[in-house]
Amino acid sequence: MALEVQGKLVDVFETVQITDKFKKREFVIETEERGYQQYVKFQLNQDKCSLIDDHSMGDELKVAFNLSGKPYTRKTGEKDYITNIVAWKIDKVAAGSSAPAPESPAFNIENMEADSSDLPF
Repeated sequence: MALEVQGKLVDVFETVQITDKFKKREFVIETEERGYQQYVKFQLNQDKCSLIDDHSMGDELKVAFNLSGKPYTRKTGEKDYITNIVAWKIDKVAAGSSAPAPESPAFNIENMEADSSDLPF
């Protein structure tokens, strides 16, 4: 399941070697959803851990990610689930990249014709 979100980079963590064959790195972006700030933590895996290196705190980023999950059993025997948000592409959003609203034509009284005989009143 491939998804995308845009937000401001607010935290980056160090790479952690989990096993001999697996490493991960996490980072957080701030988004706004219906007027409320949301803080979303993403995970980078393996060779993708360096994707965040070229970005600075406060950068506006577009993050492509997948959701992944798996079941596990707690020590108490209770079944639970782990869900990860795994980023695979990070792009910096250029400042002012959203298209500006089109300007409406300015009203200029000097361009009006002196003859207003075509007025309906």
